[in-house]
Amino acid sequence: MELNLSVDLGRGLKLKNPVMTASGTFGYGEEFADFINLDKLGGYIVKGTTLNPREGNDYPRMAETPSGMLNAVGLQNKGVDYFIREIYPRIQRFDSAMVVNVSGASPDDYAEVCRRLAPLDGVAAVEVNISCPNVKQGGMAFGTTCEGAAAVTRAVRAAFPRHVIVKLSPNVTSVTDIALAAEAEGADSVSLINTLMGMAIDVERRRPCLSTITGGLSGPAVRPVAVRMVWQVAKAVKIPVIGLGGITCGRDALEFIMAGATAIEIGTANFIDPAVTVKAVEEITDYCHRHGISDIAELRGII
Repeated sequence: MELNLSVDLGRGLKLKNPVMTASGTFGYGEEFADFINLDKLGGYIVKGTTLNPREGNDYPRMAETPSGMLNAVGLQNKGVDYFIREIYPRIQRFDSAMVVNVSGASPDDYAEVCRRLAPLDGVAAVEVNISCPNVKQGGMAFGTTCEGAAAVTRAVRAAFPRHVIVKLSPNVTSVTDIALAAEAEGADSVSLINTLMGMAIDVERRRPCLSTITGGLSGPAVRPVAVRMVWQVAKAVKIPVIGLGGITCGRDALEFIMAGATAIEIGTANFIDPAVTVKAVEEITDYCHRHGISDIAELRGII
């Protein structure tokens, strides 16, 4: 029986299978080329890209936690112009959908980054990270209010002609309201969840483990929360949902798909096993063959 793993997220974003990488855990893709064949992935999402270079936060900015990790890297990158000039020409060779994660300090920042990326035909989509500090509004994150999410999505939609993914924060009262706000302003899909706010203390040194005190919690510890939020959002919106949060294998990925996700992203697990994404594709394929599934869409939202 022939198996169809391909998924269509709309507005030209078609993936050969539902497995993608999560931004910030996979570099620009080329760093993993010695370990896996990137052509076997549905897509890869490059690290967060901003209008101007960012040094990131002071060290230490990563800490291990039970079943996960905290990070406060702070979007370290050399800016969108450097990406266009130096990185983009090198990673065009991969036969996998290239998605650029973008961040900014204002809606205009987001829009300008996307405007500069728009001429690059190899960029199949942008993933808009609306969990970054909004400097112009006293540091409030765009992703925690419907108004903020709507403003950024609207600005990006006007600047970028291809697929727009809006990445949602879980640190909100109602993630479905934020998703609906992004959908109303033209988002083609939403991805969730981003990291949960957490904190760890070194009791021997009697100080926080991170220089920023708090950071983003990721890894298997967050997966049940992520599955629940994906299930809620998938029932509320009409656009595709991309699920992520603590996925370590094909079985974990299938949880998200059964909860309603069209595609998934694998993040922290890349640090443990650089081949985890390709293995997940193989495990999903094996599951479908064992259960007589001919199209991955048969499992979407099945619960």
